[in-house]
Amino acid sequence: MTSIAQPRRAPKRKSPGRVIPGFGLSLGFTIFYLALIVLIPLSAVFLKTFTMSWDAFWGAVTSERVMASYRLTFGASLIGAFINVIFGGIVAWVLVRYQFPGKRFVDALVDLPFALPTAVAGITLTALYSHNGWIGQYLAEYGIKVAFTPLGVVVALTFIGLPFVVRTVQPVLEEAERELEEAAASLGASPLQTFVRVVLPTITPALLTGFALAFARATGEYGSVIFIAGNLPLVSEITPLFIITKLEQYDYTGATAIAVVMLIISFILLLTINLLQAWARKRAGKK
Repeated sequence: MTSIAQPRRAPKRKSPGRVIPGFGLSLGFTIFYLALIVLIPLSAVFLKTFTMSWDAFWGAVTSERVMASYRLTFGASLIGAFINVIFGGIVAWVLVRYQFPGKRFVDALVDLPFALPTAVAGITLTALYSHNGWIGQYLAEYGIKVAFTPLGVVVALTFIGLPFVVRTVQPVLEEAERELEEAAASLGASPLQTFVRVVLPTITPALLTGFALAFARATGEYGSVIFIAGNLPLVSEITPLFIITKLEQYDYTGATAIAVVMLIISFILLLTINLLQAWARKRAGKK
């Protein structure tokens, strides 16, 4: 009898070794770590606030001075983030697309707001923009007052938010395909059309991410703002200042009530920005 040779089965490939343990253990550790660092502290803020009656809570978070601080804090944060999206994008473009003397120095200078203590930044900005400062004395000739006004708050929040936009957009521009821009130019597109239809859709998700990071950083900023703001009632008081004031007065429930309002508003705004970012990425992928 002749035996029929059986086909050999291909040897099974071993799955590549993983640096960290399996999915179950890694997910469990991740949830535990996030709960310990993020969820438990935030839950404590809500639990402390729940000890207040509704009337006390509403009175604490809707007083005239607190409402004025909400408008200033969130309004200045949004304006500062918008300014950083525009000029931070320009800075990132110059650092990626052009070569010039001192480029490394300028690139390192972008990270200065990261390394500089916030109190030092606030004192420095106040000295520069006061009525007799290096910059403020020239602005005063035109009737522009920066220090101890809401405009000073915008300046401080723009200063601390710039690196977030630049460092988010910069790697995207470095990895962008220059061939697409060259193809658009060869087909007769103007530089403006090339930027709007080729470059801008590519960097839009990064711009939205930088905007979200700059806004989130600005809403909780304290050290660099209190000096240049002047803390004038109903004019230049920021919401974090009220939280510190409540804590100094041992009014912990009042402090957590204001913090809860800030947390909810910030979460809604960041969620909206993230949805816009996902939509921009989906639209860019279709193109």
